[in-house]
Amino acid sequence: MVLRFPTKLTLVCVFWLLFQVSAKAGELIGRAILNADTFAVGSTSGQFKQTQRSLPFHHAQPVQGFSSVEPGPRPGTYFVLSDNGFGSKANSPDYHLRIYAVEPDFRNGQVYPIHMKTGDRLPRFNHDSFIEFRDSQRQISWGIIADSPNYPQSQIPVSPWIRNQRVLTGGDFDPESFRRVKSGFWWVGDEFGPFLLHFDPRGELLQPPIPIPNLTQVGTATTIRSPDHPDFVNLSREQRQQQANLPGSGGLEGMAINPAGTKLYLMLEKTLVGDKPKKLLIYEFDLTEQKFTGQVFQYQLEQPHYAIGEITAINDREFLVIERDHRQGDPNHPGFKQPAQFKRIYKINLNQRDGDGYVSKELLVDLLKIADPRGIGGRATKNGIFTFPFVTIESVLPIDRRTLLVINDNNYADSVGRDPKQVDNTEFILIRLRQDLDLEVGK
Repeated sequence: MVLRFPTKLTLVCVFWLLFQVSAKAGELIGRAILNADTFAVGSTSGQFKQTQRSLPFHHAQPVQGFSSVEPGPRPGTYFVLSDNGFGSKANSPDYHLRIYAVEPDFRNGQVYPIHMKTGDRLPRFNHDSFIEFRDSQRQISWGIIADSPNYPQSQIPVSPWIRNQRVLTGGDFDPESFRRVKSGFWWVGDEFGPFLLHFDPRGELLQPPIPIPNLTQVGTATTIRSPDHPDFVNLSREQRQQQANLPGSGGLEGMAINPAGTKLYLMLEKTLVGDKPKKLLIYEFDLTEQKFTGQVFQYQLEQPHYAIGEITAINDREFLVIERDHRQGDPNHPGFKQPAQFKRIYKINLNQRDGDGYVSKELLVDLLKIADPRGIGGRATKNGIFTFPFVTIESVLPIDRRTLLVINDNNYADSVGRDPKQVDNTEFILIRLRQDLDLEVGK
């Protein structure tokens, strides 16, 4: 037998590859957990949801399903956006749409409710810890849950809380992205329409929902409409799917605001019907004129069946995008037969495009390969590697040039990405990057 030793060139290549893997891993420097079974004051919820939890939740709302994050009232605190509640219009008409204020404590690993205005810690999620979205001024032209005496297809009366205050629910919209402007007003991206929604600091809808124009003219429709669009409310499921030009759960999943606070960038989660299989669209919206500029950017997925979870600004030209597969489960856990394979954060540049018009894309962090030399992840860390293997990861925020905050959406109580026998908690993690971001702080 002849022994063959690696050449110098081979060793250089091996070390270079190892360096590249390490460079994209990032390092876990903080982790805090909000228990899945965390509740806030509210009307009875979960009356139309089937889950392993004891239902309904009497006079309570689950604090769960965070789909976006913004800086809070003081450093180290955050505003988080809850999604539509339990996953669909049909099972979420009793879920109040809210923004919560929280403080993850990375020293003790816990997440606390805080006062929306002061940032002070609170003993529980009470009225001071959230705002609710409402349509008291009747800006919405179609019927909402608050307009009906009973919840849809039931004899259960709509909660007086929802009806009297015209609270918007998961039967009305599915908020998946939001940004706060300097005045304290909120812009929210809805997935059901999809629509762009504008709220005042108290959560009051200020104007009719803004439809998304079909600027790339794929098909003949003038606007983008999913099967859950209110125009299709009286159609069968098959008819709604035939009429829609966007797949279900494919609306405004991501939203970024530029550092100057003058423009929004709205990103669809899925490809338009009839468009190229891996192409997603990013729309530019002028906040001063409150209209779409006509500028549309193209983002290319790694695989047609992947989706995005968020877009967040670094500066005027560079953005972070979460891209993921639809799997869940730690690849190192023997209980998962088809674990997560693709959960990544990319850096894109809107000013750099390839020959096909797609924005440039650079892998920044592989969320399934996060270095954890200090063992911060506990049992979630194997051989020095921490994984973030959740099916939906929908929040990323630069804390400084080298640090990202990332949060999963736990889809209460359906996702089991951490343990196949336990519903997911909401995990807040801090990732230290191997390279500086050209971060521009909002003015």
